[in-house]
Amino acid sequence: MKNHQINTIDLFCGCGGLSKGFQDAGYNILFGIDVEQSALNTYEKNMKGAKGINLDLSASESFDQIEKLLEGKTLDVIIGGPPCQGFSLTGERNFDDERNRHYLAFIECVKRFKPAAFMIENVPGMVNLYKGHVKDEVIRRFTELGYKMSWKILCAADYGVPQIRKRLFFVGLRDAEASFVFPEPYLKEEDYITCEQAIGDLPPLVDVLGKEISTYEQLPITDFQRLMRGDNDVLYNHVAIAHKDFVKEVISQVPDGGNYKDLPDGVGTSRNFHMAWTRYASNKPSRTIDTGHRNNFHYKWNRCPTVRESARLQSFPDDFVFLGNKTQQNRQVGNAVPVLLAKAVGIQILKYI
Repeated sequence: MKNHQINTIDLFCGCGGLSKGFQDAGYNILFGIDVEQSALNTYEKNMKGAKGINLDLSASESFDQIEKLLEGKTLDVIIGGPPCQGFSLTGERNFDDERNRHYLAFIECVKRFKPAAFMIENVPGMVNLYKGHVKDEVIRRFTELGYKMSWKILCAADYGVPQIRKRLFFVGLRDAEASFVFPEPYLKEEDYITCEQAIGDLPPLVDVLGKEISTYEQLPITDFQRLMRGDNDVLYNHVAIAHKDFVKEVISQVPDGGNYKDLPDGVGTSRNFHMAWTRYASNKPSRTIDTGHRNNFHYKWNRCPTVRESARLQSFPDDFVFLGNKTQQNRQVGNAVPVLLAKAVGIQILKYI
């Protein structure tokens, strides 16, 4: 397979974190499939010719549509992150419960097209779900299809992403002599990319909210900032939330890396759960980027991170433009696989196909 393009599709693609990482690793991404149109709009704008297809994979006819979309091309690799919300094992550990339709669709797609390799990404908690029976059943079903299976939980920060985000990966290889070995960490913990190293060059937006399309105000300082900017000279999606004054006043009393426990008595009592009023630490990677619940704040400025700052912390390059309203943009970023983590896994899979 070394002498031709490695044709790849992305199931449950979202805005394209996995696709972008694999494309940067050298794969030929043909198209991504999802049912969230705003995410597909972002996907198609950024994925250099790859299509964003709105398709419900739980429908049996969807695989015939995928075959038409392939236009006779060989499908070499399938990647994706099937949602596991509502995952169920009923009766005698019945994996075929309708609530598992996303995984069943991924399995059916692999069965139908028989790629040389596939990769599934999901939350680490799936490993212990139903005492590990879900993980074991996934492995069993793909093994029966002729794939040599490997799995591992990886931390994004180990691969140059300025974020402590752990994700579960399954990799299956068809007709493989050796099991897949996941990439060794690129960085030691003491060398992790910090929040300040990742986003410290972006405009502070202290007295302004910013615009969807704007400009940088200073040169990049760190290697990571230079990597994210590349040749890009336009700043996209860097718009602050218009917080109320009392919210900004509370945030201002939270120290770098602190949370609600650091507030004076009687301040910020409307939020007192674990993640409330949390400031990112300037000298550490960020916590896991969420989908926009507004509980995490910039390490220095008294506001939530902008979409661009969150995208940086997910290792999306600055020329990757997010479309839709703010809620949709934040959801797209938060649900994505960090690009550099996806790229690391993609580069490793290339060694086996």
